[in-house]
Amino acid sequence: MALTDEQLERYSRHIILKEIGAKGQKKLLEAKVLIIGAGGLGAPVAMYLAAAGVGTIGIADADEVDLSNLQRQIIHGTADIGKAKVKSAAETIAQMNPDVKVNTYRTFVSSENIRELIRDYDFIIDGTDNFPAKFLINDACVMEKKPFSHAGIIRFKGQLMTYVPGQGPCYRCVFKNPPPKDAVPTCKQAGVVGAMGGVIGSLQAMEAIKYIVGKGELLTGKLLTYDALNQDFRKVMLPKYNGKCPVCGENPTITELIDYELTECKG
Repeated sequence: MALTDEQLERYSRHIILKEIGAKGQKKLLEAKVLIIGAGGLGAPVAMYLAAAGVGTIGIADADEVDLSNLQRQIIHGTADIGKAKVKSAAETIAQMNPDVKVNTYRTFVSSENIRELIRDYDFIIDGTDNFPAKFLINDACVMEKKPFSHAGIIRFKGQLMTYVPGQGPCYRCVFKNPPPKDAVPTCKQAGVVGAMGGVIGSLQAMEAIKYIVGKGELLTGKLLTYDALNQDFRKVMLPKYNGKCPVCGENPTITELIDYELTECKG
């Protein structure tokens, strides 16, 4: 695939980077990334991946845009209130970059559909805001051998890690099981500063880009945390993979997906 003159200009700042170049840009244009959750995290991820020229972006979200979303979910605008988030996101991306094909899935992500949803994608973004969805995404990605970026934000804090099959622990290796219902507050209950989605979502987009072009060091085996009040980033080394995880271990005991709680994947 030869880049057109328009693409050479659009992606010129990528192409002059030795780590990306024309070859890397072609990889981006041929790549497929699925974003689960078009909210505080998924919104900036989608916009940066679209701007970068990721050729196919899937967006899965069952929710509609409401006024309280607009403080952080920058892919949506006031005129989009009441519109399906996947439709609003697709329209914004279409205005940004005609190179990008957007597949929309206005659906609850569950054990019944997630493996089929992720199967055709190269990299998965967890943009959800609840633990049942995060464990579901992890387990499905392990079973389908798909790399993914996990992230979470609340108040002034955020965290992210990346799972690549065979290269480090999965989310369940680290966090074991979802906490009891209502044990951990949601963003709706505890609040979140809007720019946190931009900070952590942009880092998720960067992980996807690095994975696609095959350059740099991914957050495999590491958890990156950010405290915005102190402007403090910390990289925590995770326990080494020991083969005993119930889903990604040598003798898995979790062989079917679990719907801990059927819930919308939103942020």
